[in-house]
Amino acid sequence: MIAGKVVGSLVSTRKSEKLIGNKFMIIEPLRHMAADTSQIIAIDMIGAGIGEYVIVAQGSAARIGCDMENAPVDAAIVGIIDDGGLFEQE
Repeated sequence: MIAGKVVGSLVSTRKSEKLIGNKFMIIEPLRHMAADTSQIIAIDMIGAGIGEYVIVAQGSAARIGCDMENAPVDAAIVGIIDDGGLFEQE
């Protein structure tokens, strides 16, 4: 899992049937968790908003975390961060 900040939303009118009705958010991983990517798209099943810090699961954990084991999901917001020392390094 990684921690990141929601920086935007994404609208897709044409997509896999298994993704219909879901919200997609653009996440910027915190600098020390970014690896080789500056932004990722994550499905949002918990109602995160732009500007909030979130926990993102990736890979098969993302599909399990959002109860969509058979959907083409690679990243899912699984929590909203209320407080933590992660932000001191930003």
